[in-house]
Amino acid sequence: MRTTIVWFKTDLRLNDNETIIKAIAQSDQIIPVYCFDEAQFITTEFGFKKTGSFRAQFLLESLIDLDKNLRELGSGLLILKGKPEIEIPNIVQLYKATKVFSKKEVSYEEIFTETKLREVLFKLKCELKTYSTSTLYHAQDLPFSIKDIPDVFSNFRKKTEKDALIRPAFDIPNQIKSPEIPVIKLPTLEELDLEYKPIDSRTALLFKGGETHAIKRLNYYFFEFKCISNFKETRNGLVGADYSSKFSTWLALGCISPRFIYDELKKYELQFGANKSTYWLIFELLWRDYFRFMMKKHNIKFFQQAGIQDKEIPINKLNNQELQKWINGETGVNFVDANMVELKLTGFMSNRGRQNVASYLCNDLRLDWRFGAAYFEQQLIDYDVSSNWGNWAYLAGVGNDPRGNRYFNIDKQAADYDKDKKYRNLWLKS
Repeated sequence: MRTTIVWFKTDLRLNDNETIIKAIAQSDQIIPVYCFDEAQFITTEFGFKKTGSFRAQFLLESLIDLDKNLRELGSGLLILKGKPEIEIPNIVQLYKATKVFSKKEVSYEEIFTETKLREVLFKLKCELKTYSTSTLYHAQDLPFSIKDIPDVFSNFRKKTEKDALIRPAFDIPNQIKSPEIPVIKLPTLEELDLEYKPIDSRTALLFKGGETHAIKRLNYYFFEFKCISNFKETRNGLVGADYSSKFSTWLALGCISPRFIYDELKKYELQFGANKSTYWLIFELLWRDYFRFMMKKHNIKFFQQAGIQDKEIPINKLNNQELQKWINGETGVNFVDANMVELKLTGFMSNRGRQNVASYLCNDLRLDWRFGAAYFEQQLIDYDVSSNWGNWAYLAGVGNDPRGNRYFNIDKQAADYDKDKKYRNLWLKS
């Protein structure tokens, strides 16, 4: 009997998941697993947790939902904890598996883990097969090789939109044949060395992890309230659930795929019409693709202070007191402070807010931008390695911004986007 392992990572869904489709096609039975990689729960060199409480809670909810959806198809999710390059080979030996299927990685640490696992599996005569499951456009369909992708987004976008096609999403499997999978047993936050933090009731949206909730949000935003038709006009909002799609949270853990969103958007456009707003969501998904392809192209450079431009920018010596004031929303600049309080208490912040607080850290405090990126890594529910580090490098002037240092006049931004102080009053009240 051909037994294979499906190693879920940041692709916690059954719709449009090529990994599980290919595993089913090449197996008699599959064992779906998720490994709590201890490397994802360490404290980084910048002094922050790699995974904070908000994101960990969202991950636990997503795994419960994935297990439920797998069991409805005759399977279930086996939970491992430790180093994937140790724990997955143990399962391979236990079930005498001949292949492991997983999502293809693009960033340095994840590739390092994948390489170590591949080496161990090779000794066990077990093959590791990986598939690209995270982007709207498949890397193989781009009109240039990864190494030749332009370092300016608009050049990438124009040629990609003109010359590349988006593949259709994969259907959900009808059935998954597995041996009996034990009842799911997840680690507690305490076992992950984290404390439970309730999300502040002022949050823009009470995020709930899992594919079920991702699709529910999509149906709400598209078909129930047609918010997508006004997305371009409202996307710079700051207060409430519907000024933006909020899909980034589920995209980050792969509870929903960009191609699934795209297919549903096309159905929406057929029914209710296309406009600049419906296109703008595709535009945003393309930015997300771009940062992932850039991570594949430049890799470790995105984690270095000089970035992909090898550009030395003068910075001040780290002032922990200034950094803490920025984190706690105590800088005295009320627009920055409101956004940082929201992030601290909810694990979320608007795109407009992210740009302003990043500009403040880089240009006003002149601190090493990587401390900001590392704090976001800990704090954001929708943390995505490529988008987070790519955006921070961009704002710091060492990434993909052709204009160089992008300074935000924060008083003007506050006047433009929070004219009535509704947002600041919401988050700065005691």
